[in-house]
Amino acid sequence: MSIEIKEILTQSILTKQSLLENDKLIAVIDQVVEVCTIALKADKKIFFCGNGGSAADAQHLAAELSGRFLLDRDPLYAEALHVNSSYMTSVANDYSFDEVYARLVKAKMRMGDVLVGISTSGNSMNIIKAMDMARVQGGITVAMTGLTGGKLATNCDFLLNIPSSHTPRIQEAHITVGHIICELVEKRIFTKQA
Repeated sequence: MSIEIKEILTQSILTKQSLLENDKLIAVIDQVVEVCTIALKADKKIFFCGNGGSAADAQHLAAELSGRFLLDRDPLYAEALHVNSSYMTSVANDYSFDEVYARLVKAKMRMGDVLVGISTSGNSMNIIKAMDMARVQGGITVAMTGLTGGKLATNCDFLLNIPSSHTPRIQEAHITVGHIICELVEKRIFTKQA
């Protein structure tokens, strides 16, 4: 059993090592930090969406921004779009699950807001449709995916495609990248730059 545990930990480390060595992806993370910082400074909003474990990640990252990350500071407007179960189940029932996020994006998102769609495969239809609607609303789109990016690879402004095809490793790296974004956004907004 301990050999299996070490193998899993090694794979997690190797995924993050691949991320660390990917200068192109590091540059995109930096761009996303900048976009989110500019949006929040301009009183815009950050929305997150995902399914299953990615919905939990969306809620986690929204809480880091809207509550606090490391600094005792004012809240920032960040929201996970799936947290109203009555809304989610009624729209899934009356329309389809593919529409649940797009309808909320249409209702809430305005020009300059940011939508972060999280999908390990990059092929979740409800995330794709949300990205499409975000563009209609004048929003900025960020996709967090696995290696290939799936259909989201060509359907977003910024692609954060983790260098792995293994769902657990992708999700672990999504939280790492999400934490980096939250920490740097918080720092850029609430600390004085030299």
